[in-house]
Amino acid sequence: MPGALLRLAGAAAVAAQAVLAPVPAAAAPEPQQSVAQLLTDLQRLYRQTEQATETYNGTTEKLTRQRAEVARLDGELARARRTLRAGRTDAGLLARRQYQNGGGLGPYARVLLAPDPQHALDEGHVLGELAREQARTVTRLATAEQRAGALARAARKALDTQLGLAERQRRQRDDVRHGLDGVERLLAALTPDQLAAVARLEQQGVTEAQERLGSAGSLPADRPATPQGDRAVGYAMQQLGKPYRWGAQGPDAYDCSGLTSQAWSHAGRPIPRTSQEQWDQLKRVPLNQLRPGDLVVYFPDATHVGLYVGAGRIVQAPRPGGRVTVSPMAAYPILGAVRPDTDRPVTT
Repeated sequence: MPGALLRLAGAAAVAAQAVLAPVPAAAAPEPQQSVAQLLTDLQRLYRQTEQATETYNGTTEKLTRQRAEVARLDGELARARRTLRAGRTDAGLLARRQYQNGGGLGPYARVLLAPDPQHALDEGHVLGELAREQARTVTRLATAEQRAGALARAARKALDTQLGLAERQRRQRDDVRHGLDGVERLLAALTPDQLAAVARLEQQGVTEAQERLGSAGSLPADRPATPQGDRAVGYAMQQLGKPYRWGAQGPDAYDCSGLTSQAWSHAGRPIPRTSQEQWDQLKRVPLNQLRPGDLVVYFPDATHVGLYVGAGRIVQAPRPGGRVTVSPMAAYPILGAVRPDTDRPVTT
């Protein structure tokens, strides 16, 4: 966040210790490297890290759903196998009953050889019913075998998918750690004067961007929140000061989409976990029509998100080394805005 870079060197090192092994000290920046270039490099590293974080978050969500699917299929497969065993038991019982009732002789032979032909006819009726029941049992058994086989194949495929997702998650976790390593190295190489200069330049850029929003008519007028939007804003504001941590969804730390998704979940309106999914799946709204609780999404690939709180400001979990804070809307390049709920706002 603008103004926060003075604290980032120490804060980033603390945040990185949770996920990074110690890294060798980086060489000091070249003397000819300008403050503007330092800011550009730092912003690039932050963006790459947050992009990797959101990709990791998306894979984590898919992995969670896939594990649930594997568990569901395993349960269905177990039930199908129990049904199959019961069907085989029933088929065996019917076969023994048919044999014990003279199933080895044809119906005409049983009538001709029986001392009491009427009794033989009655017995034949019973045997016929047994045969039909056996046919039905065999049909059920074949169906159960087919279902058990299909479920076994589906369970194996689902497990393979789960293993693939777990491996992808591991690689993406390494990407995040690599990005954090780059941030830590650059911050460790900056002097206090350089950090102060970078912070001033960043603050100046945000102020100018916010002024451009106003000149273009893109700053929203004051609008009332919906009841859910008001609850989402209230929850997010209660998290002020908590640290950014990649992949975190509270209650002690958050990443950007972890904060927005949890705010709306606590408001009673679950939304997608990642900033890309929030951008893709929620209703788009013009910036000048924002109301508190709407989400402002940043960068062309939707890798950052904040929650609009009114007066042209957002609450956000900014980046590694930062803390949940209130910032101008133009803290980063804006992609657009989305609205999680469709209720009418509260009017007085």
